[in-house]
Formats: sequence, structure tokens, C-alpha cells
Amino acid sequence: MPMHLGRRQFLQSMAAAGAGLALGSQLVAAEKAAPFKISLAEWSLHRTLRSGKLDNLDFAKTAKETCGVEAIEYVNQFFKDKAKDEKYLAELNKRAADNGVTQVLIMCDGEGQLGAPDEAARKKAVENHHKWVEAAKTLGCHSIRVNAASSGSYEEQMKLAADGLAQLSEFAKGFDMNVIVENHGGLSSNGAWLAGVMKAVDMENCGTLPDFGNFRVSNEEMYDRYKGVDELMPYAKAVSAKTHNFDDEGNETNTDYFKMMDIVVNKHNYHGFVGIEWEGGGIGEVEGIIATRKLLERCAEKLSA
Repeated sequence: MPMHLGRRQFLQSMAAAGAGLALGSQLVAAEKAAPFKISLAEWSLHRTLRSGKLDNLDFAKTAKETCGVEAIEYVNQFFKDKAKDEKYLAELNKRAADNGVTQVLIMCDGEGQLGAPDEAARKKAVENHHKWVEAAKTLGCHSIRVNAASSGSYEEQMKLAADGLAQLSEFAKGFDMNVIVENHGGLSSNGAWLAGVMKAVDMENCGTLPDFGNFRVSNEEMYDRYKGVDELMPYAKAVSAKTHNFDDEGNETNTDYFKMMDIVVNKHNYHGFVGIEWEGGGIGEVEGIIATRKLLERCAEKLSA
């Protein structure tokens, strides 16, 4: 016993130290139990939204209460005319906060080709995305997801897409916002090409959103999904867990999720959001979302073992 401590003080200090160690162990265990975070991409509910049975304003509540997910990824087409509507964005913020839901990103489509060969068209596409950068900032998102569509030769498209992305990323830098590109058809579904675009842009706030399922380069060409994700993960600021079908054991029939999540988490040390994106049929959208969530939870459990 230290000479300057009485017996009671010594016991109290030992108890406090023990409690600290126990708390530290609990924190380590909790960290191990959550190798990544799960979010829900709004596209998973696109049929319900398009039918009018669900409104974009209720997405946060549905994600939390119906699907058991506490983080969401918006799709701009479901509030296309609201990017500059301050009252609408404030209501989205309120509903997310009321439900304890994190707003992660906005997926942006239909705003022109960021890799358009025509310089004026490319500049216009960049400017069309400005409002979504601003809206994402208002919603507390970390990124907007864009596409790198272009035309021309392999090298020409790389140069054009890099130019448009660099212009947009420069604008987004002023809002502390990331511009992230999904493999989404054409050459963007070629992992080596999109990784090359990232190297050409070479900006901290320009990255990727690897999607497990979007590796169809053309009708004739499918890019290897595991290779593609591996090539895109060094630049990833979000990940899309695409699902179409499940077998009787709850495994996705197109993608070996345990292999894929090992690449994402263990090989590339990624611990951010992995967004559920159910695109299948045969079962309802909510059922598909929950099946995907359970599969991701099983992956997390295995990765934490």
C-alpha cells in the first residue's frame, strides 16, 4: 500500500482503476462489434415512393421504425424541385432529428454529364450540381453522390470526367463537402478506369462510392465485382451494398457478402457507412431491406469475431 494513502483511499482508487479498465474493455468490445455503420439508400424504396404510398418527408421515420436503420441516403429525384427550398430542407432536418436519424448523403442524377465532351455542357452540368452541394450542407450530409458519364475513347472519357469532377469538387470544398462517384454503367463500371479518374482529379474531397452490383460496362462486358470494389476502395467515402436475391440461408445470390465485406473492412480498413440498396423483386421492398440489413449484421458479427 502506498505510504501516503489510507486504507479507504487505497481501496477507492483500486475500485476506480478497476472500473476504468472494465469501461475500457467494454469500449473495445463495442468497437469490435461495429466494424462499419449501416445506412439505407432511398432507392431501396423507389417503388413505394413512386406509387405515392411514401413521401420523401417520411423517409427518416420509415428507415428507423420500419426498417431498423438509423442513417439515410437521399435520392434527389424524390425531392427534385426542393434543393433550394429552405422550409422543406428544415422540415427534413426536423424529422431526421425527431427520429434520431443521421442524414449521410444525397445521390444526384439527371443533372447532366459531368464528363460531357462539349465544354459548355460540362460546365452546365457542374453548375447544376451546385444546388445539391448546398442542400447536402444544409442537411448535415458529408457527400453528394454523382455520376461520371462521358463519351469518347477510354483516355478521352477519363480526362473529361476528371475535369468535370475537379470543377465540382473545387466548388464543394468551400462547403466542406465530398463529391463521390458511383460505378454506375459505362466506363464508370470499370474499376481501373474510375480509379484512374480519381488519380487524375487528385483532390481530398473527391472520392468513390463502390456499389457491389453495378459492374456492367456494356451489354457484352461485365467487370469482376470483387476486383472492382478492391480498386475503388482506396478512394471510398461511402459504400453501396446492392442486393437483388437471397437464398434460403439469407445470403445474396449474386455477391458473396462475407468475401466482399472482408475486402471493404479488413483489406481497406473502411469503417464508415455501408448503404443498403435493395433492387430485387419477389419480396417487398421492406422485406428486401431487412434481409440486407440482417446479412450485413451477420458480416459485422463475423468481422468482429
